[in-house]
Amino acid sequence: MAMNIGKTMRGVAIVAASLLPFLPQPAQAERIKDLASVQGVRNNQLVGYGLVVGLDGSGDQTTQTPFTVQSIINMLSQLGVTLPPGQSLQLRNVAAVMVTAVLPPFAKPGQQIDITVSSMGNAKSLRGGTLVMTPLKGADGNVYAMAQGNVVVGGAGASAGGSSAQINHLSAGRVAGGATVERSVPTPVGQGPFVHYELNTSDFGTAQRIVDAINREMARDFGPVAQALDGRMIQVRAPEDPNARVAFMGRVENLDVQPMKLPAKVIVNARTGSVVMNQSVNVDACAVAHGNLNVVIGNQANVSQPNALSGGQTTVTNQADIQIKQDAGALQSVKASANLADVVKALNALGANPQDLLAILQAMKAAGALRAELEVI
Repeated sequence: MAMNIGKTMRGVAIVAASLLPFLPQPAQAERIKDLASVQGVRNNQLVGYGLVVGLDGSGDQTTQTPFTVQSIINMLSQLGVTLPPGQSLQLRNVAAVMVTAVLPPFAKPGQQIDITVSSMGNAKSLRGGTLVMTPLKGADGNVYAMAQGNVVVGGAGASAGGSSAQINHLSAGRVAGGATVERSVPTPVGQGPFVHYELNTSDFGTAQRIVDAINREMARDFGPVAQALDGRMIQVRAPEDPNARVAFMGRVENLDVQPMKLPAKVIVNARTGSVVMNQSVNVDACAVAHGNLNVVIGNQANVSQPNALSGGQTTVTNQADIQIKQDAGALQSVKASANLADVVKALNALGANPQDLLAILQAMKAAGALRAELEVI
């Protein structure tokens, strides 16, 4: 009897273990640094215009890109080289480029940052080129970095005899550590005694949970220090000493918080046919019928050739063949479901492709069966 009970218990344990992946899993807690950012601590975009030299005949065609020639003349004049007026330059190894970079917060002079180099003209490839010294400016027009270095292009191409082959993109590349910061951007961490955290997504429930987590962690040392100003902004009273403030913020941003569920939303990309929905989406019971209509137009050229001595002329007539085919659109029943897997299974049962799902989801939303916000991009 004991042996039978043992076998039964082992069988129950095996069945329970096999069902674990299908049970609803609790949402994972996230750190505050993943849910919010410190107000004022941000990146800054930099941009510059420069020249890439040393190309193997794959540069700009100067007859079609006059700004490349003008840039070369200006650069040579600054280096002490004066060209005769009206001189025609045929440069195949030079390309005009735009240089972009991101200046991270707290970047100091002397720090190196990565840059992206993109062709402006009709250069075939930037592979093997070298970017000459290029100033990078911010939105205020001031120079914040200087860029220079060998461009690395993640592609390859070859052409001969009118045939060509290409792998990846050849008109843009990167230079790792190719720019040196020359000027820093003041980045104050907070205003006076307060530091403000901005949630990445506005949510009153998540904001309150963050406030509770901060006050619970800091209550013993500082008392209640956090309060929510609205659904996105949280004000935290922090020490004014820089070293103490950094340590304080290091503790705050690593606290775990259980965020609230996001609103139910379905994102449909009408250009690519992509459909993405979050776990809060659910559907009510409804019936859906969807049939595809295909129109095929064919054109066949018929040549009428007269006899050799008839004196007639050869004529060409076109014979059009038009076919219209509509697939059967049987009425399908979609059961009510609140689980994302069940929603996907119900939509797949309709046998519709992603382009058809756009029309189906819009109709379900209009009928009140889709309990989610539908956004078409």
